[in-house]
Amino acid sequence: MSGYHDEVKNKLTLKLRDMLKELPIFCREFFLALANSREIRTRVAYSYDLKVFFNFLVEENPKFEGKSVKELTLDDLSKVTATDLNEFMSYTEYYINSDGEEKSNHENGKLRKLAAVRALFKYFYRMEKISANPAELVITPKIHEKEIIKLEPNETAELLDVIENGERLTDGEKKFHDITSKRDLAIVSLLLGTGMRVSECVGIDIDNIDFDINGVKITRKGGNEMVVYFGEEVEKALKDYLEERNKKDPKEGSEKALFLSIQNKRISVRSVEKLVKKYAGKVTVLKKISPHKLRSTYGTTLYNETGDIYLVADVLGHKDVNTTRRHYAQMQDQNRRKAARVVKLRED
Repeated sequence: MSGYHDEVKNKLTLKLRDMLKELPIFCREFFLALANSREIRTRVAYSYDLKVFFNFLVEENPKFEGKSVKELTLDDLSKVTATDLNEFMSYTEYYINSDGEEKSNHENGKLRKLAAVRALFKYFYRMEKISANPAELVITPKIHEKEIIKLEPNETAELLDVIENGERLTDGEKKFHDITSKRDLAIVSLLLGTGMRVSECVGIDIDNIDFDINGVKITRKGGNEMVVYFGEEVEKALKDYLEERNKKDPKEGSEKALFLSIQNKRISVRSVEKLVKKYAGKVTVLKKISPHKLRSTYGTTLYNETGDIYLVADVLGHKDVNTTRRHYAQMQDQNRRKAARVVKLRED
């Protein structure tokens, strides 16, 4: 694993330790048990979701009135019923968090919070530290499949043109265009041409690229390394940018980073999200295009060209092909509809 990914993991580890200080003492045992089966990002996400759950108990449930989150015990956990959990699911639709911020959750957000709560109850029930598992009785929120938001071929071409020539940019945006255009074109071309995640993109080091095979080594979720391959357009964008990159003087700790910020530090996920949004806004106002939508654009194009859901799953780095199949289910349905129109029972 590269130094960058080690650094990210270390930061998340420290964040989890800070979060555990805000949770009931018994949660330490739970998160220790998760260490061998859940990635650090998942554990941090669980800690945030469980904080919401415990805040709900002490603020909204009369059974725990007068208690603080830190004072909750396993005996308190055993008093939670399926009704309490259903009320929690309703609560997560809209609430004010401990920092006074308004929060809301739709289907996916509620599902993630339920997953954290279920994992907690399942663990302590399995360890025989609570006598029942009410989380098993909670009905899973129904997830309605959303239409895949992606760029059409003409929009993809327009996006790359805008990045390359700077047309449609405001005067303020044009001030930085000469400095960042080659970098931005390389980043967006790489995302569109490989379908990699934005976190995988920003973690690339210069020596991860091999132009002999037109491949780049990335670190997938979970820490697995994988080589993904790119075509001639991506190759040209990367080589053009590298001529510029090799003249820069990176800040300490970013010497190996492929993509640098204006401050000559490794570019952040947030910065890539902002630059994609900026350029995409010049091409389409009806679609909210993010780096993840560029990944969807790649996956859709690859599936349309090959019809091979297993290839799409492999290239996108999905561990379970069913994840890919669910995501592209509507496309499969469209293809089946096309098949129905292709077969003629009588000649015209």
